[in-house]
Amino acid sequence: MQNNFSLHGFSLHPNIYTPEEIQLILYAINQTNTSNPTFRKSADLFAIRQFLKELPETIHLIFTEQLKTLIREQIGMDYFVVKSIYFDKPALSNWYVSYHQDLTISVDKKLELPGYGPWTVKQNQFAVQAPVELLEQITTIRIHLDDTDENNGALRVIPGSHLKKIYRPEQINWEEETELSCAVPAGGVMIMKPLLLHSSGRSTNEQKRRVVHIELCNKHLPDGIEWAERLEIE
Repeated sequence: MQNNFSLHGFSLHPNIYTPEEIQLILYAINQTNTSNPTFRKSADLFAIRQFLKELPETIHLIFTEQLKTLIREQIGMDYFVVKSIYFDKPALSNWYVSYHQDLTISVDKKLELPGYGPWTVKQNQFAVQAPVELLEQITTIRIHLDDTDENNGALRVIPGSHLKKIYRPEQINWEEETELSCAVPAGGVMIMKPLLLHSSGRSTNEQKRRVVHIELCNKHLPDGIEWAERLEIE
């Protein structure tokens, strides 16, 4: 499985959380005050940036023994959290996300550094495109709180595309590449590399798709900047 993950850039793992564990996570989310600046709420999206920092009561609910075992076996022993986001695309939300790579990291301040840029700042959240060498050391965990398939916006990926460094969507050669839809049941986890080209389609069945997105890394940043939400995995 580890070899397949390295080769394909993603892996799917059902039944990491029980239905009861999923309900506890959702209960904690539903109790939160949504007026914080790191929250975004609109008709077609509810998102919480710095999710684990904003809702620390969810940390022990997220990092169960099942998930920690998966991290140790699939990713490594020395990784820590560097970003966490909660996404809720409501049942009637129907927007399409085109193919892209995740090229930015979240940091505590803006500082001109070789190889880092361009920068964006939204609501005092600093994001910067990082060097490929650093992006290659990041792994994303997507925890699915609802059943997700091709009918309600499951991720579509191009296996192996993470091995091509910066791979622009307009450069995709569909005569050579294969697209896969990644169906994940509620309580399942998808692990992926940020450089993996991925997209998501429109929902056609009006079902919710709530996901906790967590990024892990084992590298320190250059002197002068820090990860915006570094969290050790106990």
